[in-house]
Amino acid sequence: MDIKTATSLRRLRLVSAPEAVSFLVLLVCSVLKRTTDFNAVPVMGAVHGVLFILYLVFWADAWNRARWPLGTAALYFVLSVLPTGGFFAERRLRREAEDAVIASRARKEGVVNA
Repeated sequence: MDIKTATSLRRLRLVSAPEAVSFLVLLVCSVLKRTTDFNAVPVMGAVHGVLFILYLVFWADAWNRARWPLGTAALYFVLSVLPTGGFFAERRLRREAEDAVIASRARKEGVVNA
């Protein structure tokens, strides 16, 4: 894995959890708007919108650079629209990055062939 691919995966991983948190907070704000006088939906909607757009941009970049199969790319997209999906995406991306580092070190040490 080259540095640009690793960077694109890292960016996607770093935005995954905040996007999921913003989605959950937006859902809570939606309930509060309908049950109380508290209305933070416009603010949280904007915050979540920005994070969601960042996630999609980083997802497209990661898909392009990592050359994921369609199923993997679809999984990360579906995780972006589920309320807690970003947490699962972050964990999976972290494991993918760790596996890539291990494979890279093994290739450098001559344990496996490139």
